Amino acid sequence: MRIVRCSLAMLLAAVLVAPAAQAQTHVIATSALSQAVQQRVSQDQADRDAIVSLLQRPDVRQIASQAGLSLEKAEAAVSTLNGQDLRDLAAQSRQVQNDLAGGASTVVISTTTIIIVLLIVILIVAIAD
Repeated sequence: MRIVRCSLAMLLAAVLVAPAAQAQTHVIATSALSQAVQQRVSQDQADRDAIVSLLQRPDVRQIASQAGLSLEKAEAAVSTLNGQDLRDLAAQSRQVQNDLAGGASTVVISTTTIIIVLLIVILIVAIAD
């Protein structure tokens, strides 16, 4: 009877351990994970480039100087942005670029406001870090 109990205990242990051993396989392949990380890095760099290209426009520089804001600090602060702040500011930068490229005169006031708000937010984020 003792041999039967030991055998049954060994069999039960083997049945319980086998699924746990197989559960250690990765859910996501390493190559897929690497690709996802590379895609995020590329997107973040594209977002930073969109913000910097807006800050380098002559009309933006003129608005910033009239408002007394330092574009050099803002450009330096762009590299410290990440996450949702970076995505939000990049989306706003792209919208301003589209508005300025279109030359629509009806958007001038809102575009100027967006530029100033964008610069202030970048500077606040830079100071907070």
